[in-house]
Amino acid sequence: MANFAQWFIDFFKKFFEDVWTLIKGFFLGFYNLFVGFPIEYVKTFREASQSFSFLDWLLSIFFILIFVFLILMFYIVLIQLIRRYFRFSKIEYDKMTLLNQINHLERKIRSGRFTQTKESSTSPLTLAKPKQQIAKGSRFTKLNLIDEKYKYTVLPTYMEESDKLTLNQLINHFRNYASHHHKLYYNEEVMATFIAGMATSKLIIIEGISGTGKTSLPYVFGKFISNDCKIISVQPSWRDRFEMMGYFNEFTKKFNETEFLSSIYEATYRTDINVILLDEMNLARVEYYFADFLSLLELPSSDEWLLEIVPEQLIGDPMNLKEGNIKIPENIWFVGTANNDDSTFAITDKVYDRASTIVLNERATPFSAPDTSNIKISYDYLKKLFEEAVEKYSISTKSLDSLEMLDKYISKTFQITFGNRIMKQLLEFVPVYIACGRSEIEGIDYLIARKIIRKFESLNLPFLKTELEELLTVFDDLFGDAQLVKSSALIREYIKRI
Repeated sequence: MANFAQWFIDFFKKFFEDVWTLIKGFFLGFYNLFVGFPIEYVKTFREASQSFSFLDWLLSIFFILIFVFLILMFYIVLIQLIRRYFRFSKIEYDKMTLLNQINHLERKIRSGRFTQTKESSTSPLTLAKPKQQIAKGSRFTKLNLIDEKYKYTVLPTYMEESDKLTLNQLINHFRNYASHHHKLYYNEEVMATFIAGMATSKLIIIEGISGTGKTSLPYVFGKFISNDCKIISVQPSWRDRFEMMGYFNEFTKKFNETEFLSSIYEATYRTDINVILLDEMNLARVEYYFADFLSLLELPSSDEWLLEIVPEQLIGDPMNLKEGNIKIPENIWFVGTANNDDSTFAITDKVYDRASTIVLNERATPFSAPDTSNIKISYDYLKKLFEEAVEKYSISTKSLDSLEMLDKYISKTFQITFGNRIMKQLLEFVPVYIACGRSEIEGIDYLIARKIIRKFESLNLPFLKTELEELLTVFDDLFGDAQLVKSSALIREYIKRI
């Protein structure tokens, strides 16, 4: 202990001595450069010049003049460089100040804080314009009006204690609210599938026969969370995202803004849940007009969910367009309804694999529900509920082992595999489904039926009857007798077609 203490004291003593030597050396060097060394040079010259001849004096004076001239030139160049640096910095600072002032002035004009007076109305340099005229004068009319609506500020979501529900309470309140206020009836399984689907994907597809409440489900959910669902009617002419998002008209120099684009942009100013409904989404090919969204929403970081709207940013463009790009906010979900008939296109596996799907082929039985009020719920709160569910209700090891063996069997027999994407969805969907009051095996069954067994329709089923019958036995062996109800029902339906 004593040795350490002595070393510790010696170390810091030496450290501070070195620091003092460094500081002292810096000031000493500065003094010597401008005072000490010149005095020493003069003293040395005086001693040497006592024995100088006339020619020595002449050469020494010439040398001194040359030396002084070089020193002066060195200091002049140094001073000029320093002045140029500060002048450049001042110019850049002034430019930044001017740009900030222009931006601030522009915001004041666009928000209507300047008004036209009698004195200024006759001046050709008047900046003030009516609020509505400014919005119409820019190339983004609707988006600028959204900026003005929210005053360039993100709207916080204030939740009351009564709004802070668990996932199980959330679906029960949702179901009762739809029944009591809108006479729309859904069973608990559909509600749980919808909420668990939100935890799994930003795209939810609701398909089934007409009259079962496909469109009504996202509509009443918007009413329930106090933020109305934006309903977009898909057009058969949609071939790419520009018909859905809008495009810049080179003739009018205006951007043709669609309701879909406005809905996404408005969500950037909100912190609650936003739902956009693509009604009859398979009237056009989903993999065409929605392709960019399918790719972007797959990226793990939401900071990369950037979609180009215009090639460059101009003064007067909407506030939340960054370098011409719009960021798809995390608090938005796209819900598509789909009918399967002769007037629609089949939804491809590329879309199905990335989406959560809900099948509504029958109407739920009407029931009486208590008067349940709507709620306000923030995206952060819902995300927290999902994360807690994934941590608390993770899939059991036994089920994971059974899924792995089922994957190997189906891959070997039918050349269809679960893949990383579907396994990831299982790990997210099932825990949230359990937190909504359902069972683990029911959640696994639903996803296997919708993600794996559904793909069997593309196989040559008449030659696979034996394999399909064996698969029913595999289901029972791995998960228990008659546990995979939906998956088994689909397999039996395929067998009947043979």
